[in-house]
Amino acid sequence: MLRQFFLLCLVLLLIAPALADNIEIRKGGSYWATIESDGDIRIDGSFVGRIEEDGDVRKDGSYVGRVEEDGDVRKNGSYYAVVESDGDLRVGGSYVGRIEPSGSIRLNGSYWGTANHLDTPFDIRKVAAVLFFFSPDFSI
Repeated sequence: MLRQFFLLCLVLLLIAPALADNIEIRKGGSYWATIESDGDIRIDGSFVGRIEEDGDVRKDGSYVGRVEEDGDVRKNGSYYAVVESDGDLRVGGSYVGRIEPSGSIRLNGSYWGTANHLDTPFDIRKVAAVLFFFSPDFSI
């Protein structure tokens, strides 16, 4: 029994860092999506795409766009939106929402959901990519 306990503790210690890097997105309080530490995107538990380290976004294996380091979002090569340094989200120059430092996500000023583990500016851009490329709420 003690041996099983130590094995369980060892397994948890090995997988905990990987789980901690995952970004979980909740819509209206309910689990909606996860951006895994390797860039895989899962919605309602199913794999739907990937965001790569360079900002490229793939949906079902195909390139659909990119979130650039300066916050510009391109869909199929064309400018689509921007993630501003303060977290504001604009599509075609018009305000559509915001990702707040606390992780709250707003759509047109109203609460939409939350994201956790937003430790870097790239984490915020990754969440924006999921919203822009995988949520019909943020597509215009």
